[in-house]
Amino acid sequence: MGVEVSVATAITDDIVEAFVHLTPQLSPLAPAPTKAQLQAIVDHDACDLLIARDRDDTILGSMTLVLFPIPTGIRGWIEDVVVDEAARGKGVGELLNRHALDIAKSRGAKTVDLTSRPSRVAANKLYQKLGFVLRDTNVYRFADPSQQLS
Repeated sequence: MGVEVSVATAITDDIVEAFVHLTPQLSPLAPAPTKAQLQAIVDHDACDLLIARDRDDTILGSMTLVLFPIPTGIRGWIEDVVVDEAARGKGVGELLNRHALDIAKSRGAKTVDLTSRPSRVAANKLYQKLGFVLRDTNVYRFADPSQQLS
């Protein structure tokens, strides 16, 4: 397939357009991020926005890697992994994850965590194949009611 994964350093119009297409596949109720919102991610010291492109420069998927120091070491978190429906099952998600794990390792992360809905069977199999282990923990979320999606 000829896919290349890179870390976005600037937000171009094709990245904004890709998120208009990809965001509903990730979260049907979430609005697509604006160019300014995406640039804020790219500009944030803790974040890397990874973009997967094919040989034709078409964006096939993306993810965000967050690395942060805490008293017990540097930790990583993977968020908002999305591969275009037309490209699923072709190794794009694996390439995105491997690239993120390489970055995390090179920056000294002790662990990298992520969450995935049980209904995402293929994604969960991929994470296990890559060495992620299901943790026996409770995941809690506090959300400001004024910021909730309807």
